[in-house]
Amino acid sequence: MAGTDKKRLFLMPTLLVLALILTAGSLAWSIPDRTASSAPSPPRVGSREKLVELLREYQVNWEPRVLEETKGITDTSKNIPMPVPATEAANGSDYSQTNTQVEGVDEADLVKTDGQYIYQVNGSRVLIIRALPASQMQVAAEIKMDDSSFNPQEIYVDAGRLVLIGQSSQGPFYEPYLEDRKSFAPPLYPTNTTRALIYDISDPGHPYRIREVALEGSYLSSRKIGSSLYLVSNRPINTYRIQNDDQLLQPCYLDSAAGNTMKPIDYDKIFYFPGYVYPNYIMVAAVDLDSTKGIDVQSYLGRGDNIYASTNRLYIALTSYAYETKRSGDSAYLAPENKTLLHCFDLKNGSIQYAAQGEVPGTIINQFSMDEYQGCFRIATTTGEAWQQTSQNNIYILDESLAITGRLEGIAPGEKIYSTRFMGNRAFMVTFRTVDPFFVIDLSNPEQPAILGKLKIPGFSDYLHPYDENHIIGFGKDTVELKDVSGDNRAYYQGLKVALFDVSDVNNPVEMSRQIIGDRGTDSELLTNHKALLFSRDKNLLAFPVTVMTTGKENQTTNQTPPPYGSFSFQGAYIYHVDLENGLQFKGRISHLSSEDYSKAGDYWYDSDRNVQRILFINDTIYTLSRAMIQAHNLPYLIWTGNLILPTT
Repeated sequence: MAGTDKKRLFLMPTLLVLALILTAGSLAWSIPDRTASSAPSPPRVGSREKLVELLREYQVNWEPRVLEETKGITDTSKNIPMPVPATEAANGSDYSQTNTQVEGVDEADLVKTDGQYIYQVNGSRVLIIRALPASQMQVAAEIKMDDSSFNPQEIYVDAGRLVLIGQSSQGPFYEPYLEDRKSFAPPLYPTNTTRALIYDISDPGHPYRIREVALEGSYLSSRKIGSSLYLVSNRPINTYRIQNDDQLLQPCYLDSAAGNTMKPIDYDKIFYFPGYVYPNYIMVAAVDLDSTKGIDVQSYLGRGDNIYASTNRLYIALTSYAYETKRSGDSAYLAPENKTLLHCFDLKNGSIQYAAQGEVPGTIINQFSMDEYQGCFRIATTTGEAWQQTSQNNIYILDESLAITGRLEGIAPGEKIYSTRFMGNRAFMVTFRTVDPFFVIDLSNPEQPAILGKLKIPGFSDYLHPYDENHIIGFGKDTVELKDVSGDNRAYYQGLKVALFDVSDVNNPVEMSRQIIGDRGTDSELLTNHKALLFSRDKNLLAFPVTVMTTGKENQTTNQTPPPYGSFSFQGAYIYHVDLENGLQFKGRISHLSSEDYSKAGDYWYDSDRNVQRILFINDTIYTLSRAMIQAHNLPYLIWTGNLILPTT
């Protein structure tokens, strides 16, 4: 039986069973058989009694939240004007932006620049670094957290404003708001609170906080469109045991523009979806950063796994575990028939409105499995199990009400989607089991999507990035196909692979250029996080962080099963020149590790403070950033121009 050793492809049946058991509290064992339904007004929970009834109806043991008196949260927004949009940086008008999925929809990241300053989430703080001139870089300011439980994760920067998003492991302690409450007790287990801290950075050397927004629950993701920030969190409902009737089950939120305490969402403003009840709240908030008006926050009895946002709609996707009775001879058994549930919200000027609900067969891998184009929502899924060779891959096209209008099913049976990229009227899909089928799919007719062409080559792509409308770059792993001890063909991943595909002839896509980095074990954050990529077609520039593992020639054989893992040899940034005439050309690599670091390294490496995390450019200077330092090199020849050792925490 053919297969691959890539762990996330083929799960052993026992691991699947264990995962289902561990998540049984959130499984819907019987889900209505329906394709999609428009749901502009889902029913409201309305009362605590109804909420308890819904949870019990789906055989979920629940435990309510209890409160503890708060010490309060400092509100620094009073009598402080909102920041005025900053003018374009005079000496840094040409600079890189975060690599995002949709034009006009910003995504938060560890690092941002405005063309003069670099802003970096660095441990438990944010550093503001004056980047120009590169030979005289210096730390202009350091934003420290006054709450030791708060973990900064990502930032947005624009218009003289910085938004820091993270979560507190235990959340703020809430002030009582029920007058008849007789007593308080601590939470039965720590809870997470998603927080957005908004700073005025019109003077980057003297940032100050002007507002805070908080949602109960773990941070799922966010997007920023213009001055509107959209936050999504998952707030679980404690389901271990039933408490007294006076205990709180409602989710809470905070907006310091309206007060300094957490507030509950009324039961008549909590929604649910019949047939899809989970012991969890999806919390969705919209914040107009240019206004002090209160946030628009909504809560739904459900769960979110991935989000996708266009400039006017937000989609939340989650996997629903359903089962179908199947027969083998005289015996019957339950087989998983997983589905992806979709919730859609209209976005406008810092407000949100629920728009539609739908579902499609199968599961998705990440946000790039989803796309919106000319009023159609497109989604790529995998059904069945690759390890059982029952998998197949599909593309569904849905209308504005999330009803399926077109479908293309049964792509690459026995394989699994590794990456998808939608580009206008086309979709590009990579599946994998032993070789890499690269599919070009026509979506010009939403009712009849069709495969135009495919290319089979060794390896696979985890991430696809458009170069232009007729060329796309794939990032993944090279593979070698060998026979295992049983004599079956098996694919083993090797070094990191970068490939440039020409799809000008959609019926015959071509791999026109490729680069292989390192040997078995080489990896990059880019394969799981697109924000790690720096790409500029105007500068013919491509760069990303990578950890390189290499094997000695004496260990390389053509028939060894499995091939040997390499030993650590490099960590840093790989930089390429890319154009359509010469393809991918290696320019050089930059490391923050010292010769002593390399001499002490063994076969493996660790998450060092000197590991390069991001690469950006300002004008003709490329900057590499780790938690320990920033280095600057001139383009195009990568001539060193300066470095800055960053202060330790």
